[in-house]
Amino acid sequence: MADTTLMDKLVSLAKRRGFVFQSSEIYGGLGSVWDYGPLGVELKKNVKDRWWHAMVHARDDIEGLDAAILMHPKVWEASGHVAGFTDPLVDCKHCKNRFRADDPRIKGTPGQPDAQCPVCGSRGTLTEPRLFNLMFKTFMGPVEDQAAVVYLRPETAQGIYVNYLNVLNSSRQRIPFGIAQIGKAFRNEITPGNFIFRTREFEQMEMQFFVKPGSDVEWFERWRAWRMEWHQALGLAPAKLRFHQHGPSELAHYAKDAFDIEYEFPFGWQEIEGVHNRTDFDLGRHQQYSGKKLEYFDQAANERYLPYIVETSAGADRVTLTLMVDAYREEQVEGETRVVLGFHPAIAPIKAGVFPLVKKDGMPELASEVYHALKRRVPVFYDDSGAIGRRYRRMDEAGTPFCVTIDGDSVSGGTVTVRHRDSMSQDRVALDHLEGYLRDHLAG
Repeated sequence: MADTTLMDKLVSLAKRRGFVFQSSEIYGGLGSVWDYGPLGVELKKNVKDRWWHAMVHARDDIEGLDAAILMHPKVWEASGHVAGFTDPLVDCKHCKNRFRADDPRIKGTPGQPDAQCPVCGSRGTLTEPRLFNLMFKTFMGPVEDQAAVVYLRPETAQGIYVNYLNVLNSSRQRIPFGIAQIGKAFRNEITPGNFIFRTREFEQMEMQFFVKPGSDVEWFERWRAWRMEWHQALGLAPAKLRFHQHGPSELAHYAKDAFDIEYEFPFGWQEIEGVHNRTDFDLGRHQQYSGKKLEYFDQAANERYLPYIVETSAGADRVTLTLMVDAYREEQVEGETRVVLGFHPAIAPIKAGVFPLVKKDGMPELASEVYHALKRRVPVFYDDSGAIGRRYRRMDEAGTPFCVTIDGDSVSGGTVTVRHRDSMSQDRVALDHLEGYLRDHLAG
């Protein structure tokens, strides 16, 4: 059963501490569209930076790309999105709500008298399913006619495929090699929800790895293992991560094999990343529709072939939500409830809070110096408001791993107290060693 209580608490904390806000909230909000606040944008950026480092900076065989959101409409014909990127939609004629036809909350068969609306409870009011294309359509130029139709991309992968030869030739790579991209995508979902898990505007972190046919199974297994290791290195609980292999009825039309990396959310096991063996379907279709040869010539073997593709596709928003869910905990400390986001220090939005113990005796001045010195190196936060215990609690909720307190001994003796978020233990550290101390503890 879904634990709605935890999600409600998380949504409340996200707004209160500046992680995520409802988009256009002062106008009543826009359904399933969210804005990232000061802490949320830092957390999500840290996720993307770690992904980019693992994919591009730490490897010699992957290049980066930033393809445009708007693409030639024939791209989406070739990919199959114009004809086949659809979900079955049903309407309730009584309450006007819309659902996917396979929504598990629907009792009975849509279009039949026994079908019951899961919102208003009316029977016989659900329409027959009809196919609904998930792509957002718009027009390029001043005239709104069929010749001017373009789409907001529903995935970032196609931008990689159509640039495959450009990247290959300009980077002087050889197969096997990959192309990585982080970017916005848009899907007109019928039933988005679960906070930032499923939204109509989202950000993908995708890598397409081009390999010689026949070596695809070996590379697929390598990438499957590497991607699970990456999620675990974020600090996610291994017991809440698992693989789900797509059965014959689940496999996409282009896939030879596919695994999802799933996380156990309060609303059940859900996908946070997919690893797919896409064969040569994508390059074959673009070669056919564009009329351009996309084959790779292997000079050493004196052979030509259309590469197979192993894809890894993760949602930056979903991984961000996963980290928040996994990090959230409540503890009883001295009769009070302490709410903590126990982020891995490397992905925490704020690395340290800097506090003067009291607003006198030179402590604020020294605390300000320490704050500005650290701020040049890492994201830190200055707080001199309220009792020191309340300041600690605010930083705990923000997921800040360390708090640096300047007291009387700091002014007279040149040392500060560093308090650890998880253990609440404290170390006395010399001011001239503070930056190195934090750097060592934040590494990872």
